[in-house]
Amino acid sequence: MQSPAPGQRWISTSETSLGLGIVLTTEFNRVEIHFPAAEETRLYALDTAPLIRVRFKPGDTIANAEGKEFKVTKVTEAEDQTLTYHGEGIEIPESCLLDTLTFSSPSDRLLAGMCDDPRDFDLRLNALEWNSRLRQSDARGFTGARIDLIPHQLAIVAETANRLHPRVLLADEVGLGKTIEACLILHRLHLTGRAERILILVPEPLVHQWFVELLRRFNLLFALFDEARCVSIDANDPDGNPFLDSQLLLCATSFFTDNPDRAAQAREAGFDLLIVDEAHHLEWSPEESSAEYQLVESFASIIPSLLLLTATPQQLGPAGHFARLRLLDPDRYGDLDAFLAEAESYAPLAAAVEALQNGELPDDIKSFADKSERASALLGKVKLGQEAARSHLIAELIDTFGTGRVLFRNTREQLTGFPERLPHLHPLEPGSSPYSWLAELIRSLPEDEKILLITGSPDAAIGTKEKLLEEIHLDCALFHEDLSLLERDRNAAYFAEPDGARILICSEIGSEGRNFQFARHLVLFGLPRDPELLEQRIGRLDRIGQTGTIHIHVPYGVGSGSELQARWLHEGIDAFTHPLKGATTLAAELLPGLDALDPEDSAAFDAFLKKSRELSAQVIHDLATGHDRLLELGAPKPEKAAALLETIEKADHDPAFERFTVRLFDRLGLNVSDLSLRSYIFKRSHRLSEAFSEIPDDGLSVTFDRETALSREDLTFISADHPMLLGAIDHLLSSEYGNASFARWETGKGKAILLECCFVLEVLAPNRLHVDRFLPPTTIRVLVDHSGNDLSDKPKPTPLQQGDARRLISQPTFRQDLLPKLLERTEELAKVQAEPSSKAARALAKKSITAEITRLKELAKRNPQVNDSEVTALEATLKETLTALKSPRLRLDSLRLIWRT
Repeated sequence: MQSPAPGQRWISTSETSLGLGIVLTTEFNRVEIHFPAAEETRLYALDTAPLIRVRFKPGDTIANAEGKEFKVTKVTEAEDQTLTYHGEGIEIPESCLLDTLTFSSPSDRLLAGMCDDPRDFDLRLNALEWNSRLRQSDARGFTGARIDLIPHQLAIVAETANRLHPRVLLADEVGLGKTIEACLILHRLHLTGRAERILILVPEPLVHQWFVELLRRFNLLFALFDEARCVSIDANDPDGNPFLDSQLLLCATSFFTDNPDRAAQAREAGFDLLIVDEAHHLEWSPEESSAEYQLVESFASIIPSLLLLTATPQQLGPAGHFARLRLLDPDRYGDLDAFLAEAESYAPLAAAVEALQNGELPDDIKSFADKSERASALLGKVKLGQEAARSHLIAELIDTFGTGRVLFRNTREQLTGFPERLPHLHPLEPGSSPYSWLAELIRSLPEDEKILLITGSPDAAIGTKEKLLEEIHLDCALFHEDLSLLERDRNAAYFAEPDGARILICSEIGSEGRNFQFARHLVLFGLPRDPELLEQRIGRLDRIGQTGTIHIHVPYGVGSGSELQARWLHEGIDAFTHPLKGATTLAAELLPGLDALDPEDSAAFDAFLKKSRELSAQVIHDLATGHDRLLELGAPKPEKAAALLETIEKADHDPAFERFTVRLFDRLGLNVSDLSLRSYIFKRSHRLSEAFSEIPDDGLSVTFDRETALSREDLTFISADHPMLLGAIDHLLSSEYGNASFARWETGKGKAILLECCFVLEVLAPNRLHVDRFLPPTTIRVLVDHSGNDLSDKPKPTPLQQGDARRLISQPTFRQDLLPKLLERTEELAKVQAEPSSKAARALAKKSITAEITRLKELAKRNPQVNDSEVTALEATLKETLTALKSPRLRLDSLRLIWRT
């Protein structure tokens, strides 16, 4: 490869959609190239760079930066090795070329006799069509996850991922799948180009679990960052920023709080999306905030998209809830007192909406409807008996006055299919051993039953294991913070194995983030003081996917404080049988009274239990009619995911997709063998393409069936989102494979020359605009005969046979006259076909983005949760999108010369 020089134009053969690049620097065997059309900059190693020098010839038609076309008559080269193009009274340096010019020539390969098999052309055409279809799909980013398709999750994901820069708090109750929702949103934003650089911050115990889930379920390989990794990167590049070494980063929140300099480097590196798990740990008050909160706030202020995850948004009370909303939108949530005052209006609104849902027309509905023109009009229709308007009125009231735009919360009351909780309180007489009791419990259970035991500290966990093993011989595993992450993960995996540990003994860190729904018995040693933490413990088993009754075993000492606490949790606030509501309020009001009780004063305790039941009932009522109820009403309804669910299921069962993928992999060098229905084994062959360099030596077992993938962890789930498929398509389309072909067509209808051309209509624009949803790379097929007659609407020539093109292409008349004329004719016809697609794309973009802008402007008049910046960003996006769609590029991708006899 010729050595690049600053100012020269080069293209990337692996990413042709970037357009023409301009060399910025060349040093240390590396070249830095900027691609203006895509707003991207790449750094390549010269030895392996997939680059081609852009050098147009006299006779080529090119355009300057303003889009003015002219035919090249002469090319001159300066001393600095840059080119100047001359023609028709104009001359421009190559740096001023239009950034979206095409520089590829299948015709050169044809004329050189480098012709591929006709089947390769067909495969390339098929790949072009699938590439277009997959990029435009509403299910893009949602089909590839190895997950059950659960409507309430998909409804939230579809609502959030369609926003330009989503900033939301995902606050589903424990076990409802917040992590899956966040990863689906992440996957969608990443594949559509709106979040290329992603940072995930999680508590240190959950780092490896997130890493494994992202890889296992979503095929996303995140880089784990800690100080050791940063030091290693610094050693190889002392002047660089280690956080620019990867696009997808995962690390513990404590890594940055313990290393402020590293946090500053990460902020300088820049990200498109930030995800923070267990966000209730971010402590804030008007007077002060924790180091973790300050850290996240510093990132949230500069990263456009933000997802906060917590199952307990009000665990720290209204101020703590406000603190998380403040991270999402500091302009909207700037005053705690104003927020608390506003929240008082949620109860009457929730009551009015619920009455509407029950078919009633509450008296106070007019006071809300009068604040919105649309709501007022809809209310009028409902009063006239037009019941179809009722659901629209409900949606308008929630959208206008509710809280759902920045906070989504699903509760178990909205959903079905959860297991029963069965508490077992075990009184232990003074002097009896809890370890002997535990051993007897284990003996009484079937040998295939797994038991999760959670206690309060590492020392308590270690001591429990030691004393239990003195009572009974069994396989036992530990999980606590004094173990390394690797040791914890190994022990958790050992517990998950059918023949592994019978019991896993955890410290308190086992109560957050980990999923142990394969177990049905939970033993609680040392009840947590905070009832919210108790729900976290139970939530390790009580999750979506749990199929059996959950048995909660609570041993306590008779006549001790532990008896009072256990009975208060069970008899006073019903914390074991059902998910606890209003835990923060109940703890604040009742724990001081519980602490003051005398275990021997049964009358006082009975009175305390009565008070607890009354307060719990009142809190549940207040939440059910106020803020929490409004959140439930405002959460996207599962039925709203029906269209998306149907699209995903249709993609899952598309036999054409499976046939294309298998054929593509086979042609690119994999040996394909049937394994079972819709399952295969892909193995390396001597003709293996670099697209499959990571295939294991002993092969890869795959399935196209979602249910099989969920039940067989050893099978890779192949979908339209799988990186191996996307990489294979990109590899094929960025190569010369099939882009020049010659075929013989025996028909007996006389001799003729046909030229079949595939053009691609594409928009070169920054990925953040996601223009694929309006105009993905669109294939335009044109077929003409040697007289220039358009045969595109005729049946495809078949069957075709491979032939030798040399006799035909060696003729001067064909090379200099016929082929150029036919190419010109096919381009004319392609432009005619392209115009309707271009026009429709511009109309669709204008309609859809304008509709969202109009909706937000209307909402902003009545709902302060709609930030002006959202509207401004959408208006800028509309302008940029329409500009990009105004001049899509028509590129000749491939051609096939057919000799008919």
